[in-house]
This record gives sequence, C-alpha cells and structure tokens, in this order.
Amino acid sequence: MTLNDQKLRELGLAVIQVETSAIAALAEQINDNFISACKLLFHCTGRVVVMGMGKSGHIAGKIAATLASTGTPAFFVHPGEASHGDLGMITRQDVVLALSNSGETEEILKILTLIKRLGVPLIAMTGNPASTLGAIATVHINVSVKQEACPLGLAPTSSTTAALVMGDALAVSLLEARGFTRDDFALSHPGGSLGRRLLLRVSDIMHTGDNIPSVPASALISQALLEMTEKKLGMTAIVDAGHRVIGIFTDGDLRRMLGKNLDIHNTTITEVMTPQCTVISTDILAAEAMQIMERKKINALIVIDQQQRVVGALNMHDLIRAGIV
Repeated sequence: MTLNDQKLRELGLAVIQVETSAIAALAEQINDNFISACKLLFHCTGRVVVMGMGKSGHIAGKIAATLASTGTPAFFVHPGEASHGDLGMITRQDVVLALSNSGETEEILKILTLIKRLGVPLIAMTGNPASTLGAIATVHINVSVKQEACPLGLAPTSSTTAALVMGDALAVSLLEARGFTRDDFALSHPGGSLGRRLLLRVSDIMHTGDNIPSVPASALISQALLEMTEKKLGMTAIVDAGHRVIGIFTDGDLRRMLGKNLDIHNTTITEVMTPQCTVISTDILAAEAMQIMERKKINALIVIDQQQRVVGALNMHDLIRAGIV
C-alpha cells in the first residue's frame, strides 16, 4: 500500500470516531456499580492496589498514578509478580482494582483466591460482566466497547481508552468527594513548573533587607536613581519615617519625568513618584503576583507587612528565574 495523504487522514479520523463513540457509551456505566466502587475507594483505610497485564497493565499504572496524585493513595502491582512474592504488598486494609478486558486474564485469576482470603474488596473493570473476574468481584464496572479502533479488531485501542476514562472518572469523583484542593495537589507535585506555580510564595523569592530598593520621602530624584541602579529592580519604594510605603518610582516614571526638564539634584522624589502604588503581602502565591503584574501592566511590586511597612520587593525577572512565567 502506498502512502496517500487523504487515506491517512481518513484512517486517523476513523480511529477518533470509533474511540469517541466508545467513550460516549460509558455514560451508561456511571450507575450504582460505579457509586459502590467510589464508596469502597473512599472508605479504604489502606492503599488502592491497581493491577492489569499487558496493555491493561499500562492503563492500570496510569490510573494508580492519577489516584495517588489526587488524594487517593494507590500503587500498581504487576499480577505476574504478585504470585511470586509481590502479593505481600497487599494488606487487609487495601482495595484491589483489577483491569482485564476479557475478565479472564490468567495472571489475575491465579491470585483471586488469595485476595479473597485476605478479605480485600475487589473492584473489577472488564469488558465482560459474565467473566470469571466480573462474577467474583465485589463490584464490577463494565467498560465493554462495541469495537476496537484497530481495523483487525486485535490491538487494544477503544477498550484501553474506555478503561482509562473510567479510571479518570473514579479519580476525579473521589477528588471532589474528599474536598481535595489545589494546595493538596501541589504537595504531591512539588517538582517542575506545576509545583512551583502552586507552592511558591512571594516570601520565597522576594528581595529582603539591604537588597530592597528604598529611599525616604525627603530623598532627591538623584538619590532615588542611585538606589535603583544599585538594587537593579527597575524601581524603588518611597517610605516614611516608619518605613511604611507611600509611593513607588519606576523606570516608567523616569521616562515620563524626562520631558519635564526637572533638576534631579534639587527635586524631591515625592514630586514624581507614583503614590498609592500596588502592594502585596508575603504569603500570596508567586503565581498570583504574576497575575497582578500582568493585570496592572507593571513589572515590579513592593511587599509589605500588616503595618504597611516594606519587607520585600520583586520584579518580573524574579518570577521568570523562579519558573513561574
């Protein structure tokens, strides 16, 4: 067969259409069995042990990871290894979630007796409710599909997609039921940009102490410019005798000032500063600080405490270095 652009496009669309239909049909399976499975998982005092062989094993691993990252402790156990020692990883406090499209996967059936002996609830996700696994399960979730997207009807395609979607449905339902929050999610995702956006606070990245650009209200423009140059944040805070912020002077203010022909050595900074400037507290998320900058179209922020005293400063470059942007 020679490659034909139109034919390739048709084949790709056909796969998507078949799998879309398979997913849509799952809506009928959000029934009492689904609710029972959610309750078993919700009340589990141990871990959810997810297992499957072959392609179902890959889907099982993904479901276990999704459950674990959304508030339901879970891990994957390979059924073949379970009968060679890994079954010891399962305790009486756990719940087993077993995936098998046929419901007759030999490696899973071999360990069913031991799982039942432990008294561990078994949730089966199969494409055949009448199968051995479906019949013996505490709760069975039907993820059968009318056809695989593979034209030979052999490669697991629609069936694995359906199982994955049902796993997501379980995980997200449990997430909502547990009241799982963004902060909870961040605690299980501390690495990478996601963790940084959800965990990093202004206090973690702001400039403090002698690194804060700050001048008194009596300072001349020339003194403020020297402070901005030294601290390299593109701005300086203007403070009163109690170190409370009364304004800000930025690179933008400097550009606007140039057309006024002011004597920078004899004019106080209060005459050209921006009063009532935007300030933030130390405990807000760095991602929120970025949103404020974008909304206000500014590049720097002054950080204050509850008494309006300046305790820090940061600019857009700090957010970029922290991986927030």
